[in-house]
Amino acid sequence: MLDIANMKRSDFWYDLPEELIAQHPVEPRTASRMLVADRTSGEMEHKHFYDLPQYLRKGDLLVLNDSRVLPARIYGEKEGSGGFIEFLLLEQKGNDEWELICRPGKKAKVGRRFVFGGGKLTAEITEVKSDGNRVAKFFYEGASIYSVLDEIGQMPLPPYITEKLEDKERYQTVYSREIGSAAAPTAGLHFTKELLSDIESRGVNIAYVTLHVGLGTFRPVKEDKVLDHKMHSEHYEVTERTAELIRQTKANGGRVIAVGTTSCRTLESVAQKYGEVKACDGRTEIFIYPGFEFKVLDGLITNFHLPESTLIMLVSAFMGYENTMNVYRTAVSERYRFFSFGDAMLITDTDKERDGI
Repeated sequence: MLDIANMKRSDFWYDLPEELIAQHPVEPRTASRMLVADRTSGEMEHKHFYDLPQYLRKGDLLVLNDSRVLPARIYGEKEGSGGFIEFLLLEQKGNDEWELICRPGKKAKVGRRFVFGGGKLTAEITEVKSDGNRVAKFFYEGASIYSVLDEIGQMPLPPYITEKLEDKERYQTVYSREIGSAAAPTAGLHFTKELLSDIESRGVNIAYVTLHVGLGTFRPVKEDKVLDHKMHSEHYEVTERTAELIRQTKANGGRVIAVGTTSCRTLESVAQKYGEVKACDGRTEIFIYPGFEFKVLDGLITNFHLPESTLIMLVSAFMGYENTMNVYRTAVSERYRFFSFGDAMLITDTDKERDGI
């Protein structure tokens, strides 16, 4: 049994053959495999994502993160000397200033200027932060920096994806709207507009939250003792419509099923802060690990996450440590595809007598 007070990073390790790390998305999106796990019993079924509707009931609510990934990786040169530079934009600070990671960092001193896209975008370093990140002010022609980034930027794929992504939209969900993420909310990549319409036609409601995903979401925990880990901060927003749908769903006995750990963290952050889900916006550093008491979630759709990451810890909090590690061992033995472009998992209390609504 897991000792919650003394949890170690190594408690969340599992062996993953490198060939199971998905390098590209499957086509169509719904063709991904889906492991269905009962969060209480740990029982499993092996399905495909297009089977999802049969596990939903009339009156359930799916909550999706509508954040859109910024094509935030840009390559350029130092003004004057022409030396290579790579920027990865993380978060807008206002007035065209952005926090970013750059490589090689030694070139990016305060006052240095860099040119991207043959002069379509210029940046000047204004601050070097204590963690090594930089802040830069950007200059460009046109209505917004976003239009320039759409033209010259590349998707900030995780380092474990080494193959080139031909279609930028395959690292976006089909319902993405609010631009600002440094990484995709990957559980949503399995949905198509047709599947969402099918789900709604069965009496299942759909709501949206926004959480702009930071790169820290996917990084392994570095501290040996889990409780010493500090989460990064991310911006979220919940609309009144979403808050009202959650209240109605709970009142009518339906289930609230979060699509992705980002949607989960948004809902539980708000409920932890206010005692309920209400319309609001803010920043969250919530860290969900075994022992956490969920106030909103009844189900979770998620991908398979990195060993020793905060995301596998969140799943362990929701499904139980032993169940989670057993599911992961099973997923490896059954040759599921892992990480951002990998397969999906549905975790809930399954209904053995469901009628497919």
